[in-house]
Amino acid sequence: MSRSDDLRLIALDEFASAGYAATSLQRIADLAGSSKASVLYHYDSKERLLEAVLAPALDDLDALIDTTAARGLELEHRPAFLEAFVDYLLQHRQVVHLVINQGSTLEDVPVMQRALGLMRRLAELFDLAASSPVEKLRYGIALGGAAYCLAAARQLAVEEEDPVVLRAALLAVIGELLLPSGAPAPTTTTTH
Repeated sequence: MSRSDDLRLIALDEFASAGYAATSLQRIADLAGSSKASVLYHYDSKERLLEAVLAPALDDLDALIDTTAARGLELEHRPAFLEAFVDYLLQHRQVVHLVINQGSTLEDVPVMQRALGLMRRLAELFDLAASSPVEKLRYGIALGGAAYCLAAARQLAVEEEDPVVLRAALLAVIGELLLPSGAPAPTTTTTH
């Protein structure tokens, strides 16, 4: 792993646990066992470091939205979307936590504007797919609720489940809300 990758992972953990505003570049340097000058060599500001932290997850979400928009959220495509969405949440859990819990306080930061814009695009897909206010609420509760449960697990001191068990549980609960009975359910095996 490169030094810049190491700094990015340390920053992600600190931004998600202590908060972006409360995390200094000096703190990241201390945790990395390096100097602040070394952090600044790789990332010329804390905002650039935040951008590097969020970019991979945002790129993945952008791709998920593009794929979903091209395919649609009709009933036959929902199981594949639900699997991809749950896998995204599990893979980028700390970023989801950071965006959900700190997005509104960082909305003036360009990378967070991008994150919030992607969330709006995803919500627009639900609006297009939903045929009623009840169905819109189902999408919001199922997908937003899953994201929030994962994001808030640390604050709520929720015991961590085995990732395979957690994935299966998320797919089962979301599937119950978004798939009519008799529709093909998402698979519960990992796809990574």
